[in-house]
Amino acid sequence: MGLFDFVINQGKKLFGKDDNDPAAKIKEEIEAANPGVKNLDVKFKDGQVQLSGDAITPEAMEKAVLMAGNVQGVQNVSADGIKAPPQTGNVEYYTIASGDTLSSIAKKYLGDASAYPKIFEANREVIQHPDKIYVGQKIRIPLG
Repeated sequence: MGLFDFVINQGKKLFGKDDNDPAAKIKEEIEAANPGVKNLDVKFKDGQVQLSGDAITPEAMEKAVLMAGNVQGVQNVSADGIKAPPQTGNVEYYTIASGDTLSSIAKKYLGDASAYPKIFEANREVIQHPDKIYVGQKIRIPLG
């Protein structure tokens, strides 16, 4: 799946710089939302996260990557250790910019601002409410 870059100083604050085990906090965050990754293992060092495990769907793997990456202090995430079925749909990734709304993103990528619930549902574990997105947050855009 490769390496995903994130904005290191943005995102959910799960741990501080003096935290002894940030990997455990990231793992706990992913497992709490249960995106569908079994045998999850998380390693963290110097802003780099490595995920491994067994994803039941490609979407589960993508959501785990986004949940790990949208944490303050994480610069990039590697999901090369996650086994997942092949992707069957078309997905694009988008980083929220100033002034964005899910409606404006839906208009740009899906051609219809009222299709924003499709983006919200595709990111349910990453976005808690359609009106609560933030600059630097990375989300998945399901296309077709």
